[in-house]
Formats: sequence, C-alpha cells, structure tokens
Amino acid sequence: MMESKKSVDCLGMFCPMPLFMARKAIEEIEVGEIIEVLADDPSAKKDIPDWAERSGHKILGIEEDDGIFIIKIQRGV
Repeated sequence: MMESKKSVDCLGMFCPMPLFMARKAIEEIEVGEIIEVLADDPSAKKDIPDWAERSGHKILGIEEDDGIFIIKIQRGV
C-alpha cells in the first residue's frame, strides 16, 4: 500500500472537527495521494468515509486500535 502523504491527528476532537480537518488536509495533497486520519470520536468512523465517498475520494481502509480509528483516504478529484 502507498504511504500516507499527510497524517491528521484528530484525537480528543468531536464532530464535526475531524471531518473539517480531513477535508482541509485532502485539499492540501495531490490527486492520488493519501491522507491518514486518526480519530477517537466514534462518529468519525462513519462521517468521514461517508463524506469521502460523496466527494469522489476512495477509502483505502479503516482500522481500529484501542479506541483509535485510523482512516486512510486517497484523494480523487
């Protein structure tokens, strides 16, 4: 798997901040590059992938490690 271009630390933040930060980060990378979002707000596990897919980006994976979600997103358009 390709390495993340940018990591976004949203630990301790609640909705909608993880989504806003993911959105800002994806705009700062090139099409095809990957960001990794770290979040511990359970709503981020659903909200971020929903937004990404609606926006034309690809979810490469969602892992959970001790209550922390690691969401990898590849920029589409």
